[in-house]
Amino acid sequence: MPYTTESIRNIALLGHGSSGKTCLAESMLFLTGGTDRMGKITDGNTVGDSDTEEIKRQITIYLASMFAEYKDHKINILDTPGYFDFAGEVAEALRVVDAGIIVCSAKDGITVGFEKGWQALSAAKLPKAVFVTKTDEENGDFDAVFASLREKYGTSICPLIAPIKSAAGKVEGVVDILSKKAYAIDGGKNKEIPIPDSMGGELEELYNAVNESVAETSEELMEKFFDGQEFTFEEKVEGLKAGFKDLSLTPVFCGCGITGLGTLPLLDAVISLFPSPLEGGDSTEEGEKIAADPSGSACAIVYKTLSDQYGKFSIFKVLSGTVSSDIQLVNTRTGTSEKMGHIYKMQGKKSIEVKEIICGDIGAVSKLSDTKTGDTLSDAKKPLTAKRIAFTPPCYSMAIAPKVKGQEEKISTGLGRLAEEDMTFTYVNNPETRQLVLSGAGDIQLDVLCSKLKDRFGVEVVLAPARVPYREKIRKKVQVRGRHKKQTGGAGQFGDVVMEFEPGEEEDLTFEEKIFGGSVPRNFFPAVEKGLRESIQRGVLAGYPLVHLKATLIDGSYHSVDSSELAFKLAAQLAFKEGVPQANPVILEPIGLLAVTIPDTYMGDIMSDLSKRRGSPMGMNLNADGMQVVEAEVPMGEMSSYAIDLRSMTQGRGSFTIEFVRYEEAPAPVQAKIIEEAKMLAEAE
Repeated sequence: MPYTTESIRNIALLGHGSSGKTCLAESMLFLTGGTDRMGKITDGNTVGDSDTEEIKRQITIYLASMFAEYKDHKINILDTPGYFDFAGEVAEALRVVDAGIIVCSAKDGITVGFEKGWQALSAAKLPKAVFVTKTDEENGDFDAVFASLREKYGTSICPLIAPIKSAAGKVEGVVDILSKKAYAIDGGKNKEIPIPDSMGGELEELYNAVNESVAETSEELMEKFFDGQEFTFEEKVEGLKAGFKDLSLTPVFCGCGITGLGTLPLLDAVISLFPSPLEGGDSTEEGEKIAADPSGSACAIVYKTLSDQYGKFSIFKVLSGTVSSDIQLVNTRTGTSEKMGHIYKMQGKKSIEVKEIICGDIGAVSKLSDTKTGDTLSDAKKPLTAKRIAFTPPCYSMAIAPKVKGQEEKISTGLGRLAEEDMTFTYVNNPETRQLVLSGAGDIQLDVLCSKLKDRFGVEVVLAPARVPYREKIRKKVQVRGRHKKQTGGAGQFGDVVMEFEPGEEEDLTFEEKIFGGSVPRNFFPAVEKGLRESIQRGVLAGYPLVHLKATLIDGSYHSVDSSELAFKLAAQLAFKEGVPQANPVILEPIGLLAVTIPDTYMGDIMSDLSKRRGSPMGMNLNADGMQVVEAEVPMGEMSSYAIDLRSMTQGRGSFTIEFVRYEEAPAPVQAKIIEEAKMLAEAE
């Protein structure tokens, strides 16, 4: 059925892994007729978790876009992963929704994933609601969860649905506090029931809590509240809607995703309290406002890319105007004109072809030639570039190689295709360490990528620690002779140089010559330099590049017939091999500036761990979220597993960034270990 922008709601489901987000989404679809059966994660048949890896692992890995049609409204539901390795999918969702629902279990309460969802919505300045699910399961305790929410987040926590419990403590239904109606599940459907008399006192407290929350949204309502006047239903809705929109209120709902208990009252609230796209609008990279104007010029942002053997789907939100089939839009990043051929609305991975997607709605288009996640498609006459999606840089790296030699090209091709749908990982062929290095958010993400390489592209891979790009350097001045002399029966080879090697100021090779009397002809100087430049690629200690070397050609000799550029190049390399070991060479290790963001309670553990990694603390400060940010300089060779270790130390609450700053001489024991590892590697190869 046709919808207007006013009747569209765009919501994201967030929360810890296994908190019940996918089940809640499934019940929203089933109870509104979007599906004809309630899918189960264990059966691998949910709309949201449709990827083979998600079905195999029984976790959400990718952002799923779905929709429910309810009471003449279209509710776009974006189900996000709860595992921290896939936080990029959450960033994609929050870029296009108008509000978020944080799902938490009545058995687990406030978890790390809940806190991260709260922080993400707060950072995006989006309204947030809470749905406490699994209230009817054993050990579920809504009252305890609600109390902890109030304790942590204050009176902004506003109860809108409460569970109905039997004398034995079992949850049998829910009460919609706003409408003062009660519901239970009967035959898989929501059925209105009388409110139990036994809940009178408890509900009176909740009604008062809602009235207090409503009163705080305007002076007029506050005055009415203090005068003891009763709010009308419409006043409650308008007050709660205002408080929700300005982020001063967080409504709390409850129920159970698996049975559908509480789902329809939640959807009622989404319609009545949550903002439509008209109330939000968007902005450009420069901060210019993009009005959500249904009659304006067409403008859409691609927030997700799905790639499979049949091609590529670009999922987008229309920020302004209408996107219809066969319309021509320009990609403002590349300048490429893109034809929106067949357009669809998405129900998970199921695509339903439509003629147009209106302002504020979500749709998909296939086979765009040059468009990636985060790109803006806009009317060529009035091009606008919407603010791009901000992804957290990768922080966990491993070397990736094929199990069977010769399939390196397959890996690169496969990763290139996977990168079309996931922009949170990178891969780079490091010529220095001779490894293909894959970087992501953590070990689970990299494991999923490896599984996809096998399933989609038929290449099995192994992961190994990425080698650290060390450097070598000399510390004293030496003078050596390098002579290359070879007689093969015909013309011989002769090159003779006397070199002076010393520490240089520049990182790159500094080559000079101080030849007097023509002992080495000028035309052989470039060959000498070339020989040295090739030599410094592999140092004498562990085969790492030699830096900060000053080489001066001070003397030598030549043969009028047998001397050649090749002979002098080889002579220079002999001088290098002879002289550098005498010049007190050392190994340099890369030092990074580490910034760790953690709750204050973990400070002791973090500082102790940094000490074990030979880190040097530089300072600490408090950020806007009340978290401690510790800065330290630390050898990057000690940081290979830090992403996983930090997660373990802080229960997932910590995050970090690290940036290379300089090379520094490694301690003698570390140098000895590096040299030994290099020898073992050379023997293995």
